[in-house]
Amino acid sequence: MSDAVLTPELVTLWKANYCVYGVRKLWKSARRAGLDIGRDQTGRLMRAAGIEGATRSKRVKTTRPDPTAARHPDLVKREFSATAPNRLWVTDLTFVPTWAGVAYVCFIVDVFSRMIVGWRCASHMRTEMVLDAIEMARWSRGRHHADLRCHSDAGSQFTSIRYGERLAEIGATPSIGTVGDSYDCQSVSARSRNDGVVLAGVF
Repeated sequence: MSDAVLTPELVTLWKANYCVYGVRKLWKSARRAGLDIGRDQTGRLMRAAGIEGATRSKRVKTTRPDPTAARHPDLVKREFSATAPNRLWVTDLTFVPTWAGVAYVCFIVDVFSRMIVGWRCASHMRTEMVLDAIEMARWSRGRHHADLRCHSDAGSQFTSIRYGERLAEIGATPSIGTVGDSYDCQSVSARSRNDGVVLAGVF
């Protein structure tokens, strides 16, 4: 096959594998797909197409603020404590490298018990995955919580209108900290690092 034919095939395979395959994995994937291509040729065509594999040195950014969205006030002020269940939930997004690519996980943790009350694993970071995590938390903890605050960072998923509306349905008040602050959402981040690999198995 000519380079002109092979290049779009490689790009399609690379995208189908979440844009993380490097030369070796993409070459093997191409061979499994029936493409007659060499490893060196795969590397050359990848460079020509401007695609490359994910490396450990590259950080996957999960906090992407929407500059046009209104932000809810910070009702927590880094006081990550609660006197009873369902008074403060903390939510965040993280990512887990898997053999199939990068999986994104949204966790909701009850600060009082440090228990994960809702989570969702997906191949994307759209608002829908956050809403699904809220639904799981509502199913496990009850449909209405008048004194509940739900704290997050300022990622676009958490400043969306649908996120605020979904919290309002359960009586919860949204709280948003600063963008990408290493101290914000520390409860859920620590727990998600421990549990993320296990949950990635369902993805």
